[in-house]
Amino acid sequence: MAGEESMKPIIEKTADGSHTLFVSELDEHYHSVNGAIQESNHVFIETGLKHCEKDTISIFEVGFGTGLNAYLTLLEAKKSDKVIYYTSIEAYPLDKDLIRELNYPHQLSADSLSYFYRLHDAEWGAEVKISDNFYLRKLHADFVQFDFSQITNQQDLIYFDAFAPDKQPDMWSQDIFNQLYKLSSAQGILVTYCAKGVVRRMMQQAGYTTERLPGPPGKREMLRATKR
Repeated sequence: MAGEESMKPIIEKTADGSHTLFVSELDEHYHSVNGAIQESNHVFIETGLKHCEKDTISIFEVGFGTGLNAYLTLLEAKKSDKVIYYTSIEAYPLDKDLIRELNYPHQLSADSLSYFYRLHDAEWGAEVKISDNFYLRKLHADFVQFDFSQITNQQDLIYFDAFAPDKQPDMWSQDIFNQLYKLSSAQGILVTYCAKGVVRRMMQQAGYTTERLPGPPGKREMLRATKR
């Protein structure tokens, strides 16, 4: 993994008008250039969160990044009245000045601007109440070396939003998916934008049942895995 100094990103506008971040040293974007909000909403909300039937949902996210997935989840929780306990791991938290330049709240819900900043300002390592039905725990850690015993309850939904396998292959290993399978609750769901055959086979070997589903704009397929 690149050093922290080389991981400093720059803001770019995507096809739907929302921002993504570009890391030149990895030649990689945080979100799709075909539409950052469209991608996150399609992969994680429409294909993940809306397929969880529980009223109280535990979510584990690999890669807090810009906070877009967490923000979309909070907004959906407000609409659906579901209660969300959201745990996210991130090795390289963004600079606060950069966060203030991201346009997601203005694209999505200007009335909820304060919630977006609360997500980023929340203390690391503590469970923080962001809204009446959204609780956030951010973990500042390297996921490859993560101690999964820090997560004491099983997770109903996993957002796997690491950089692509060819950029950070250590994040996409059989051991990782074995650990995530153990972390998943019965009927627990894992969603990711990636649809590579090798990733699907690792999920299956871990014990998941997998589905190839239509991807967001600019991407033919994505994966959803379910613990049976």
